[in-house]
Amino acid sequence: MDNNDFEQYLSLLNEQQREAVVHEGKSLLILSGAGSGKTRVITTKIAYLINQKKVNPYSILSVTFTKKAANEMKERAIAIEPKSEDSQIRTFHSFGSWFLRKYSEYAGVESSFTVYDDEDMATLVKKAVPSLSAKEAHTAARQISLAKDYCLFPQDDLTFIGSEFDLNDIYAKYQNRLHDTGNVDFGDLILLPVKILQDEPSIANYIHNRFSVIMVDEYQDSNIAQYKLLQVLSGVNEGNSSYVCVVGDDDQSIYHFRGAEVQNILTFPERFPGTDIIRLEKNYRSTAKILHAASLVVQNNKNRMQKEIIAARGEGGMPVLAFLENADEEAAFCSSLIEKSVKKGCKYSDWAILYRTNAQSLSFEKDFLHKHIPYKVVGSLKFYEREEIKDILAYLSLFANNRDEISFRRIVNKPSRGVGDKSQDKIRDYSVQNNCNLLDSMTALFSDLSKKAREGTESFCKIYQNMQKFFEEKEGKKLSDFIARFVTDSGLDVYHKASDEIEGTQRLANLQELVNSAASYECSLTGLLAFLDTINLDRSLELESDENTNDFVTLITLHNTKGLEYDKVIITGLEEGIFPRNDKAGADLEEERRLFYVGITRAKNELYVTSVAKRYMYGSLAFMRPSPFLTEAAPAFSIIGKKPYSFATSGYGKYSSFAANYGNKSYLAEKWTKGTKIYHDDYGYGVIQSARFVDEEYKIEVRFSGGTKTFLPEYQSKSLQIIKD
Repeated sequence: MDNNDFEQYLSLLNEQQREAVVHEGKSLLILSGAGSGKTRVITTKIAYLINQKKVNPYSILSVTFTKKAANEMKERAIAIEPKSEDSQIRTFHSFGSWFLRKYSEYAGVESSFTVYDDEDMATLVKKAVPSLSAKEAHTAARQISLAKDYCLFPQDDLTFIGSEFDLNDIYAKYQNRLHDTGNVDFGDLILLPVKILQDEPSIANYIHNRFSVIMVDEYQDSNIAQYKLLQVLSGVNEGNSSYVCVVGDDDQSIYHFRGAEVQNILTFPERFPGTDIIRLEKNYRSTAKILHAASLVVQNNKNRMQKEIIAARGEGGMPVLAFLENADEEAAFCSSLIEKSVKKGCKYSDWAILYRTNAQSLSFEKDFLHKHIPYKVVGSLKFYEREEIKDILAYLSLFANNRDEISFRRIVNKPSRGVGDKSQDKIRDYSVQNNCNLLDSMTALFSDLSKKAREGTESFCKIYQNMQKFFEEKEGKKLSDFIARFVTDSGLDVYHKASDEIEGTQRLANLQELVNSAASYECSLTGLLAFLDTINLDRSLELESDENTNDFVTLITLHNTKGLEYDKVIITGLEEGIFPRNDKAGADLEEERRLFYVGITRAKNELYVTSVAKRYMYGSLAFMRPSPFLTEAAPAFSIIGKKPYSFATSGYGKYSSFAANYGNKSYLAEKWTKGTKIYHDDYGYGVIQSARFVDEEYKIEVRFSGGTKTFLPEYQSKSLQIIKD
């Protein structure tokens, strides 16, 4: 391909895109706004370097975060310049695996190593430190993963990650055990290459010469270890730097909970001296009025690089902010919009409903099922298919019908009680032979079971006895109170919370949403049966719905929308405590704002945002205040519904007084206040008794049933959960 042929590809680019493609010399930060065509830029740049600048494709390394993104990047680069096939276009972890197999002897691993996942890690932690419970092993495994994301080793200071046990000792023993297997975990795929490149100058020199061009996509999603890998790969600290080009958008950094560090992109020009910055500001996805709403939100963040997003597609219609009475009205509003548009010839697949947590999908799923609106939940199972929901429904079904064998087998040993399959078979056979229910059968067989199974069946029967008493003493109670008590007494809350920190939080939220859905039912057998009948009807409607259709409404969390786009978007649940959550302040609040920005910029032509006045929270009806983000973005929206009295004054103005007193640590004082209820993995529920700064450290004292404990929330917040009710 000659220069004239390649010019056709460059002619497809706007001025800023072309400038980024042909840039050479210094390091480059491409600050790419939402919908600005960054993939086209990075793939064209790979082809340009090979075709026009005669860079050996063998010497180009381009990394991103998902296999799908890496494959797309490679396919598009090859389509322009076939020699791109010889470039290294990979995910970060795929590159780490390639590197470690090449230099396995320096890493102390087998060249044929396998990669341990989270569950494998927890198992190995338990083997390395047998004194840990299964729950503690999972917690320690998560903390070791986080330490590796920060590029920390067992000898480093790990107190800010966790303090409930000696993490340094556990990490060291785990790493020794892992070394003995000859395998690695996902954290090692980044950590070990960093260490080898730092410790082995000859390898570092070879790699610097091998990769003269290093490109990173979605750089705002990188963690500390990945940043350090980029440093040592490029040789920037040795003055022998490769050409480094990173592409990203600080306004779309929304994965801090996975270890992403927004400071990596914000400080890139300082860490790579002489960096040029090119801003891609022309948006090809959304209309101008939608982008105006996005800008009004994100401009309130102080910790960001300034840029303006400019619509290439015209003004478009005004986004709509709908104030609604409750969650049922919110769901009905959404279904009404969808049904009207379909009658006019639109597709269901034009629509996406976005929410902060998976638990919020329930009200939309129920409404859509009854109105025969096809839908798909992205990134999660449908609500009633989720493990934790099936678990509590099994407990409830067995309470309603003590002969329900399927429900019995699902939950008699969940959480584990030592009641295995043989014991379950014996209990079931006895109930059939003696025409009694399964609970009575268990009681009758206590003496015939092994010691472990006997203790398990006794504790299981005790749960049902206590719940029966609760049922009989139902004065002033609702069915939601009964189900909430069942979640706790059964141990499902602890069981699912222990699965892992992120997924466990979502599972508890799902259980709570099921509790909320029962708030309108009376606390009686009649009420319970009516509740279960309603759910069974909904599930039967799910089975009747056409799973094979490609035309469906998308239900999706805001985090899962990254990189996606939809013709019409509805962002729901814009209330304080829902979005943003009540425990968000400082940098966390800025990330919540970026999450709203990401949601807004998914919309191509129509944007709707909803906020309700009342919502069931923790089984009780709560009066909600509009999200402060709505106050920030209000000028961009056409408002329908009854505007709340608090709308004009809602927000976080109170934070300014904290900032005046405590400076850059004000977010700690805002969040961890006296009287706040706390849950700790080891100590249970407690209340903050005092909160103050001591020697520039913010300390809280929490009273638990077993005594008072002191914490430094700046470093120990991972093990503390704020309880809102």
